[in-house]
Amino acid sequence: MSKPFLIAIIDDDEAIRVATASLLRSFGYDTRVFASAEEFLDSGAEREAACLLTDVQMPGIGGIELQRLLAERSCPFPVVLMTAFGGSDLRHRALAAGAFRVLDKPFDGETIFQCLREALLGN
Repeated sequence: MSKPFLIAIIDDDEAIRVATASLLRSFGYDTRVFASAEEFLDSGAEREAACLLTDVQMPGIGGIELQRLLAERSCPFPVVLMTAFGGSDLRHRALAAGAFRVLDKPFDGETIFQCLREALLGN
């Protein structure tokens, strides 16, 4: 039996972290949660993660800046950004920085399931 994909979840809102992790575990993914980009970077989880799901707006390092830092480090996994404050400018900046996709909060289970399937398996 193969090991489940590890999805790292970063959001400064604890309720979002817990709910998202629970949903992803119900899909069979392994999850690790982080309250900030700095906590994620300090953890070494970038060496283990298959995908990163991160909020755009957080204190300190935000999701787009984190994606840029990871690209500079040549991290191979897809980054999916989540935002409650979407818009075409933000979406354009995020995708230009290398994000796999931008999801508007709140999103449903089918949306995140399909997004992760495409990010991890390419279909």
